Amino acid sequence: MSGLMLLDTPSLYFRAFFGVPESVTAPDGTPVNAVRGLVDMIARLVQDRSPGRLVCCMDADWRPEFRVAALPSYKAHRVAADGGDQTPDALEAQLPVIDAVLDAFGLARAGVAGYEADDVIGTLAVRGAADGPVDIVTGDRDLFQLVDDGGPVAVLYTARGIRNLQVMGEKEVAAKYGIPGRGYGDYATLRGDPSDGLPGVPGVGDKTAAALVSRFGSVEGILAALDAGTDEGFPAGARRRMEAAREYLAAAETVVRVVTDIDAPELAALDDRLPAAPRDPEALVELAERWNLDGPVNRLLNALAR
Repeated sequence: MSGLMLLDTPSLYFRAFFGVPESVTAPDGTPVNAVRGLVDMIARLVQDRSPGRLVCCMDADWRPEFRVAALPSYKAHRVAADGGDQTPDALEAQLPVIDAVLDAFGLARAGVAGYEADDVIGTLAVRGAADGPVDIVTGDRDLFQLVDDGGPVAVLYTARGIRNLQVMGEKEVAAKYGIPGRGYGDYATLRGDPSDGLPGVPGVGDKTAAALVSRFGSVEGILAALDAGTDEGFPAGARRRMEAAREYLAAAETVVRVVTDIDAPELAALDDRLPAAPRDPEALVELAERWNLDGPVNRLLNALAR
């Protein structure tokens, strides 16, 4: 690949934090498992996939107000007592180090106030597909809605690990879920996603959700069929359930749909070229020594230099 790679950075550093023991520390005893794991993941991705451009997409807002206003249950179970998220303290302390290391390498970071990393990814994927292939690296199935074989835009799904990525395009999504290849967002809306506080339509499971999306194409198509008063295409009992869930369906569309048109100057001015050498070598050496990052930093340096 020589196109654009978009990293769902929070997904990756959470995976690193829980996958690498907290006993991996800096000389002062501070855990650096997430930092080391993330840098090693990026090194492996650059080595194996050879992107020409790369952006580390960030959460500037993990629970945007526009989504909460539409559906108050959105991620409500993850809200901490102080109103923030439930990021473990040992991971929270590593986030500034992650930012500093990425900046010293010269890797592009992008986050926009009021939006999640998913929305930054969606916007950059649509924009970037005009110039070549786009790979989205994530452990979040919500981003399956962005796959587009015409781009192509593919998701490199990390559920089995960075060394065993599942490449998900339209054909793979269709084969796995029995839906149109670009219909994952509508499918998720119907069946729900407890991890995001998305309840789904009561009584609608995977099979019914797949049948409805396959028949009507989208939640919008289902609502249009309800308005038309037709029973055709609805599995037994499904029309009644959809009718009862109208309010939820309208709200969930705003919550589930990834934003693909953020208008922000920081995205317009983004330099996403993959550097062959670090932007600030002295800062990188200092960070590596302070935080016990020599191994991962050298592996990423070698991958970038190829």
